[in-house]
Amino acid sequence: MTLQSVIPEKMGLSTERLQRLMAVLQREVDDKRLPGAVAVVARHGKTALLESVGQLNPATGEAMRCDARFRIYSMTKPIMSVAAMMLVEQGRLLLSDPVAKFLPEFAQQKVAVQEGGALELQAVQRDATVHDLLRHTAGMTYEFLGSGPVQRQYAQLRLGSRDRSLAEFTQSLAGLPLMYQPGSVFEYSRATDVLGRVVEVVADQPLQHFMQEQVFDPLRMPDTAFNVPPEFHGHIAEPFARDPDGGLQMKVIDVRTDAALVSGGGGLISTAQDYARFLQFMLNRGELEGVRLLGPRTVDFMTTDHLGDIPLAAGGSRALLPAGHGFGLGFAVRKHLGVAPVPGSVGTYFWGGLAGTSFFVDPALDMYACLMLQAPNQREYYRMLFRDLVYAAVMD
Repeated sequence: MTLQSVIPEKMGLSTERLQRLMAVLQREVDDKRLPGAVAVVARHGKTALLESVGQLNPATGEAMRCDARFRIYSMTKPIMSVAAMMLVEQGRLLLSDPVAKFLPEFAQQKVAVQEGGALELQAVQRDATVHDLLRHTAGMTYEFLGSGPVQRQYAQLRLGSRDRSLAEFTQSLAGLPLMYQPGSVFEYSRATDVLGRVVEVVADQPLQHFMQEQVFDPLRMPDTAFNVPPEFHGHIAEPFARDPDGGLQMKVIDVRTDAALVSGGGGLISTAQDYARFLQFMLNRGELEGVRLLGPRTVDFMTTDHLGDIPLAAGGSRALLPAGHGFGLGFAVRKHLGVAPVPGSVGTYFWGGLAGTSFFVDPALDMYACLMLQAPNQREYYRMLFRDLVYAAVMD
């Protein structure tokens, strides 16, 4: 176990129980359910655990490395949300701004409503706002969350394609009806991709350049980007070719070449160490090693519940928010000590990615943890297992 020259007990953590965490992950590797993983646990500003297990690439048998690069999919969303809130702090963007103010293609949207078996298009009662994009109440959806009429249209238009530019993507999406009235329902969606386009328009530069200059460089996250340079292709973590549980294995994105789509909702590749720096920045309420990107109150605002009484959509969206949780601006947020099926303090916030990466930040315990792996079909299991094992190591 890599202990970064610190003794976990001085941080209220158990060395023995952190070792048990890694032993459990090793057992999963030995059982051939998990190709490999990198785990990070930090508290009080110090890293208590940074260790890898298993294989970087099951096809080659190469051992996992702590600087492996992972497709983080939706763990892109919290970083994109920070970028948007930086523009809010600069007075260039209001959460109450209609999306159409920046992206005219979203003006006069329609909502698909089934009436007597027929699909009708109704005018929106109000325009979707930047606030709606951040908290997934803009009325949009994901095609993989269900098979309703709108989701089928998403699939038919191949909205998941990475062959469109971000501008072309938003033009295509805006031409489809909404699934819900804006502000009425939490439905996890492609809204953060649209948010990325808003950032691009407001900043007046390509999204990847803005993110590099304004977020990744200041926070010293050198291995985080929308693709992997050729010299680091040997560092890319890969999933099993076949699902170990016999399901249909999800095809992961090819990160070795530039995609036309710069996806603010799911396009980043990162390392455990880079993402740990982002999490420490969040835990520090907007600052890291003398570099401040957000004010403390803005971070507090982002990591509190913004749904209130807004209901969760049935199906996939509801499954993403465990009981006792709400959603902030880019993060799920714990509202109750009990109720949820995993431990955590009130105020803990978290999210994960489609290929299996996950993190949580617990401000009450001054702690964060991150698990990087590529096991798409087992992602929920490992997310919950990791949370249980980390909290079992907290001794105060």
